[in-house]
Amino acid sequence: MAAFKPADILLPKNTDMTKWAVVACDQYTSEPQYWADVEKITQGSKTTLDLILPEVYLEGDDVDERIGKIHEKMDEYMTSDTFTEYKDALIYIERTQADGKVRAGIVGAIDLEQYDYNKGSKSRVRATEATVVERIPPRIKVRRGAPVELPHIMILIDDAKKQIVEPLAEKKDSFEKVYDFDMMKNGGHITGWLIDKDTQAQLLGTLEEFDSQEEFSARYGYENEPPLTFAMGDGNHSLATAKAFYEEQKSANAGRDMSGAKCRYALVEIVNLHSPALEFEAIHRICTGIDRAKLMAEMTDALGLSKEQSEQKITVVTDGVHEDFYIHKQSSKLTVGSLQNFLDSYMKANGGKIDYIHGTEVIDSLSKSADALGVLLPDMAKSELFPTVICDGALPRKTFSMGHAWDKRYYVEARKITD
Repeated sequence: MAAFKPADILLPKNTDMTKWAVVACDQYTSEPQYWADVEKITQGSKTTLDLILPEVYLEGDDVDERIGKIHEKMDEYMTSDTFTEYKDALIYIERTQADGKVRAGIVGAIDLEQYDYNKGSKSRVRATEATVVERIPPRIKVRRGAPVELPHIMILIDDAKKQIVEPLAEKKDSFEKVYDFDMMKNGGHITGWLIDKDTQAQLLGTLEEFDSQEEFSARYGYENEPPLTFAMGDGNHSLATAKAFYEEQKSANAGRDMSGAKCRYALVEIVNLHSPALEFEAIHRICTGIDRAKLMAEMTDALGLSKEQSEQKITVVTDGVHEDFYIHKQSSKLTVGSLQNFLDSYMKANGGKIDYIHGTEVIDSLSKSADALGVLLPDMAKSELFPTVICDGALPRKTFSMGHAWDKRYYVEARKITD
């Protein structure tokens, strides 16, 4: 079976879409004021904020209460004629980012049977970075008992010939437009079109050929390596949660044919890695609740930090001041891997917290606390992604980000996940 296919997609009707769509829950995790602002903006309106759990609240004492309210709102929306359902649909979208660049994608369903997030996976759909299994339980609490899902998952295809997503731009004016609105909080603009059935069939045929062993071997030169067609871009832990929930349901329904079960699939957007709007940026680290001098001393010793140049460079930030160091005791081919291996070990032994930040300005600000230390990392070339995952497996977690937090996927579409 094809790993990517049409889905029964829900879109809200008679709704202020600017207030409906909010950014992915794993953004602004160190900035509660952002989410407080979103709450004010959406007050009194139908909004996906009611249907998600921003990760900034994950460690609060009221997490279970928040999840209960999410389920209540989902049930309310499902029984109050909130949605129009587009059966067996694919939606072509164009997201105009804050910088004016346009990112095109296709929204549909990914088959979780063909996804394995474990390191060393050979599935057609693979994680690109290490999955932190500890992050799955609170997310799966949201999915259990939820009648619908909302995706912020972006999956990449390595289509250098631009034969799958890009041709849709020429046909979009003949498609039915299903939404067209500005997004809040510097999110830019988004437009979505329902792909007609003839074009849908052509697209899926092209994708099936692209997904073949022959085409995979031609792209990368591997004759006996199982194809990697779909690589995670954003939302890795959300897709891992969907997978874990599906496996739960399979175990609870032993002997049942799950081939048509709604929970077997997850709603995603596929985007071409070669989109000019897609830029890989490093995800930086901020360590808090630590003895700054102790961490720096042990990191210098463990990583062999010095001013003498090497292949791996980091920038340490304290009190907003940047200082470059080079790693001479490398434990990974990637700079982020060498750093992460040390930080994980240090935090386990000494306590403290690592947060993952997309912008240098936030690192500068947070590093001004006496118990904080930031580390800036180099960008990764996106051309390295597929070959590295094929050869070495998933990258260290939080290796790269695709654009600024405000350019991340906003929740727009939904899909039923209960039969």
